[in-house]
Amino acid sequence: MMVFDRSVIPATILVVEDEMMIRMNTVEMVEDAGYAPLEAADADGAVAMLESRSDIALIVTDIQMPGSMDGVELAQAVHRRWPLVKIIVVSGLNRPIDLPADCRFFGKPLEAGDMICQMRDMIGRA
Repeated sequence: MMVFDRSVIPATILVVEDEMMIRMNTVEMVEDAGYAPLEAADADGAVAMLESRSDIALIVTDIQMPGSMDGVELAQAVHRRWPLVKIIVVSGLNRPIDLPADCRFFGKPLEAGDMICQMRDMIGRA
């Protein structure tokens, strides 16, 4: 019988961003940090992924997005439904006051080194 060692599998990070170039850059940061990226263009796509997978450790979401929820509403929904999933919210605007308590906030443009350090601080090394 083969034993599956989960410790060698990189943590999965879901990047939620409607602007393709920014999403691609963020996915590249996730890969550079050694994590496995997933992508969603809006909150509805992110929720569908969270409902269908159990391996997502962290989400990185923009605030301003089309669809039924913005990034703040997504962060609140994830915090309620999947409390073990860590959350980083990014925006070119000021930090909103209504983020979940354990949520981290980054302003745009993202600084790759700072973002990677924050991911590792929240979910450990890849």
